[in-house]
Amino acid sequence: MPMYDESMIQPLRAELTKHGVKELRTAADVDAAMKLAGTTLLVVNSVCGCAGGAARPGIALALKHATRPTQCTTVFAGQDGEATAKAREYLKPYPPSSPAIALLSGGKVVAILERRDIEGRGPQDVAAKLVAVFDQHCAKQPV
Repeated sequence: MPMYDESMIQPLRAELTKHGVKELRTAADVDAAMKLAGTTLLVVNSVCGCAGGAARPGIALALKHATRPTQCTTVFAGQDGEATAKAREYLKPYPPSSPAIALLSGGKVVAILERRDIEGRGPQDVAAKLVAVFDQHCAKQPV
């Protein structure tokens, strides 16, 4: 059962989807995304202040970089419970964190920013960390 009224959450979802980040709303969506070749950015979105103040804006900045993941995806903690639970299975052994930003390759985490890595930082800091991860693990994508 969703924790929040969807009309309140929609603008928070749109902060990512307008940059091409695909929402994964079911466990099947998550499994299908993890089977695709290449690298996958998986964002565990949330309503918290550090998600709105640093994570989502930082992701938006990082996605302007020429080197990006093959696909970018998101689940919404507290809203899409089934999808979030399935996504967190792919993020093990890392404990549940909202927000969290992970890069996966072959369904395995190669880098992750947990809440503790996001909280208290600005969007530029988050973007810089993501760009460094993209440069290390991803290929240039057409803009």
